[in-house]
Amino acid sequence: MGKLRIKLIRSKIGRKPKHRRTVEALGLRRIGAVVEQEDNPVIRGMIRLISYMLEVEEIK
Repeated sequence: MGKLRIKLIRSKIGRKPKHRRTVEALGLRRIGAVVEQEDNPVIRGMIRLISYMLEVEEIK
């Protein structure tokens, strides 16, 4: 599988605790932070939960 480039575009402030923990688990700390993660079902599920806060791009 490939990789995903994930960028946090919305603040964690005022979000549900589960959503905040998901952002942290992806390795994102602040707005504008970008991480690269393996493309697998676990990461895809995390992205789906907080998709309204993220920008996601597939890396070939």
